[in-house]
Amino acid sequence: MKLTEPVTGGPCWAELGTSDLDGAKRFYTRLFGWIPETDTREQAGGYTVARLGDAPVAALTPLFQPSQPVAWNVSFAVTDADASVRAVRHAGGTMLLGPMEVFDLGRFAVAADPGGAVFQLWEPGTFPGAGVFNAPGSLGWVELLTRAPEQAVAFYTTVFGWSVDPAQRYPQWGIEGADFGGMTTMDEKFPHEVPSHWLPYFAAEDVDAAAATATQARGTVLMEPTSIPDGPRIAVLRDPQGAMFGVYAAAYER
Repeated sequence: MKLTEPVTGGPCWAELGTSDLDGAKRFYTRLFGWIPETDTREQAGGYTVARLGDAPVAALTPLFQPSQPVAWNVSFAVTDADASVRAVRHAGGTMLLGPMEVFDLGRFAVAADPGGAVFQLWEPGTFPGAGVFNAPGSLGWVELLTRAPEQAVAFYTTVFGWSVDPAQRYPQWGIEGADFGGMTTMDEKFPHEVPSHWLPYFAAEDVDAAAATATQARGTVLMEPTSIPDGPRIAVLRDPQGAMFGVYAAAYER
């Protein structure tokens, strides 16, 4: 990710909704060295911020409703949540929640693109988002896996003004020349029941070691560590509760 701090339109936060908050704390602490801090206020509902040193890097939360899947979610920064909601609807997306106030931290909404991939909108108040990107244990890339790539390009370039070259083998999303993510078209290799989704990638000192640690901690390796031509070494993992995420070699330089 060429972005080094939250910027309008870019990914600013990653948030895990999990069926076992304590289990998730143990797993990600072992994998990334995160320090989880749970908000003890009743209204926070167990919301837990994971830190690397003093920097917030991600959140772990209980599932807030029975229909919510165990999954990682990606938040994109906006200056006006209400205007962004209108843009989402106008471009053919669907609103699932909000906008709603989160204390004095900001305003939050959940949406789905026309292909069904869920994402979040974040209008910052006192909290802008992750305090570090690209360092080991922090967010470094986001990837849209979709069965409707043409719809996705039209939608996200309209809603967020992203740049993308759909003719590339691996189209990459960007803001003013700073690429932060990519898009993979889901073909017959993907099980039919797997919906379109956003997949966060976290940086790791050693991808192979991260995959081994995840397995030892009762996670699953979905894609074995692989070196991408002209790209980093990556792997796709699943935590013990079923949430998928990627890791990539932090030493890789674009």
